[in-house]
Amino acid sequence: MGSWLSAAGLVRMLSAAIFLGLVAVWMIVPTKRYREEWRPKLRADTNSTFYQTQGANIILFTVSVFVISILGCIYAILQRSSSQNQRKRVKGGNFWKRPALTTGPLGTISWTELAYFTMFIALLVWHFSVYMSTSISLITPKSLAKSGERRWEAKLEATAFRFAFVGQLVVAFLFIPVTRFSSILPLTGLTSESSIKYHIWLGHICMLSFTIHSLLYIVYWAYTDNISEMLAWARTGIANVAGELALVFGLVLWATTLQRVRRKMFELFFYTHHLYTLFLFFYLLHVGIGYFFLILPGLFLFMIDRFLRFLQSRSRVRLVSARLLLGDTVELNFAKSPSLQYNPLSMVFVNVPSVSKLQWHPFTVASNSSLEPDTLSVVIKKEGSWTQKLHHILDSGSLDRLEVALEGPYGPVSNSFSSYDSLVLISGGSGIVPFISIIREYIFLSSSTPDFTPPKIHLICSFKTSADLSMLDLLLPISGAVSDLSRLNLRVDAFVTREKTPVNNSQSIRALWFKPHPSEEPLVPVLGRHGWATLGAIIVFSFGAFIGLYGLMNSNYQNGSTSAKALLSLLIICGAIAVTSTIAFLLTKQRYTSDTRKVQIAVAPSPNLGEHELESVPQESLAQSTVVSYGERPDLKKILLEKKAATVGVLVSGPKEMRRQVAIICSSTLGHNLHYESMSFSW
Repeated sequence: MGSWLSAAGLVRMLSAAIFLGLVAVWMIVPTKRYREEWRPKLRADTNSTFYQTQGANIILFTVSVFVISILGCIYAILQRSSSQNQRKRVKGGNFWKRPALTTGPLGTISWTELAYFTMFIALLVWHFSVYMSTSISLITPKSLAKSGERRWEAKLEATAFRFAFVGQLVVAFLFIPVTRFSSILPLTGLTSESSIKYHIWLGHICMLSFTIHSLLYIVYWAYTDNISEMLAWARTGIANVAGELALVFGLVLWATTLQRVRRKMFELFFYTHHLYTLFLFFYLLHVGIGYFFLILPGLFLFMIDRFLRFLQSRSRVRLVSARLLLGDTVELNFAKSPSLQYNPLSMVFVNVPSVSKLQWHPFTVASNSSLEPDTLSVVIKKEGSWTQKLHHILDSGSLDRLEVALEGPYGPVSNSFSSYDSLVLISGGSGIVPFISIIREYIFLSSSTPDFTPPKIHLICSFKTSADLSMLDLLLPISGAVSDLSRLNLRVDAFVTREKTPVNNSQSIRALWFKPHPSEEPLVPVLGRHGWATLGAIIVFSFGAFIGLYGLMNSNYQNGSTSAKALLSLLIICGAIAVTSTIAFLLTKQRYTSDTRKVQIAVAPSPNLGEHELESVPQESLAQSTVVSYGERPDLKKILLEKKAATVGVLVSGPKEMRRQVAIICSSTLGHNLHYESMSFSW
């Protein structure tokens, strides 16, 4: 209750109230009363030379979302500055966060997620059914005589038309979960990576609605001998050809998002997913800017984020070193500005032009920004074709430097795991990486804060072979910044599932150190130390510039075609975002380039760093806390149900079956003190 009485809690309450008001608007819009009474009055009250009838859509569907996004920036600032709130203990179980479903097409979801999903589906059903009821009431003998249609044909046309409104409602939310530097997601406690599944759900519903909409119209035109309408591009109103092109691009994109295609042919999925730009472009030409205002806010915020990512990706980040571990795993260490702060479980997107100039791949940050102020580390397991090429380049050992670009880091604004009395971290294979950042966070807190009492941490990790055990060495940073682990309450149980006895491996862990290059620079915050405040300013000024320029365009170009107005509006949107974002980015970057301080790394170990050469006081302490079992899997049910702490955070990162098994245990009546969280960020 205390968090809701804090400043950040009040901001969340205000945001929730505005959002509920927006949902109420979406519920009222299909009704007959709104159509016949409220909409005409609202349009009359907001009609002006600048915005004409679009003033109502701007007020109802656009302004509220931008207000929520500004409140999200304020909330993120408050959360970041409130370390006391972040370390607050959970007093009791939270039913709504417990797993509700562990099997089925939705995967493992909590009661909160199930409730929101059910309410959203109910909103779609309400939206469609009320629209249909209103439309059918308008089908009268008089209207049929005027149009020359049969009753079932009129109903078919109405059904086809209203499915488009369902798809439009879904698109209004579609881009919010994948906005990486989002000010809205922190209000919900989510990040863009952890909310990918919501984007997937929305994408399927969106394409299903638009496909039904298009097919029903084709059937309607065929039965009414108007098939030529498929080639119509009206000067005003709906442009059918543009809609058909949007559907074609959308269907191609949709087909490659299927899990089987996405897993086996990731590059095909990656490249075809960029067809969303053409889908949205022709969708805009299809419906015009008037209907586009209904989906604009989420897309506008996504476009700001996308352009900031483009600006950040133009720089090359200095790759300081690489640590090649056994089991085809590599740790990359990048130079960063000490002012770049991020929380554990953050993500960065990595591009290596020598491997692929276009592909960007997400990786969890393994380092801790306080423990390692000058470096940022990611861990990459050799699995797909991209990682195989990267590992081959590094394994050759003949590199002086490797050109790399980064986007991010993106992550939670607070550490939810810090609220538990005890932590159980369960991983499979490379799923241990998110937990490296958590353990390093507690290493820093326990060594730097005398009165800090770390929770009991139990790391349970499963590996296929003993070579993968070298990933445990990543719990300690390569910089040697750790001098004491005595206060860290850590227990590590490692399981090697495919080997019954230890296997001697003649290979050693190698560290590669790269020479700096004048074109490279340390990674800096994309919008500086005050990133959330700067993002809020970008949102305000870019949207303000768009509204002002759109009004001028609308007042001086009243007789233009729908498509021409849509293109001019799109140009204004892109221009407003590009100019404001570029100014903010360059002003921020100038402050860092004026700082000539060189990022220094701790004394480097020898180039050929054998496993036993890493021995030190922290390494010995870590070894004493580690138990390795061969030829068996952990008995997760027994381990978890033996935990007697009042609140136990159970964080899982690994294969789908492992996550499902742990979710079942945590949702049982015996696991009342277990709080399940999935740390899987896979696409």
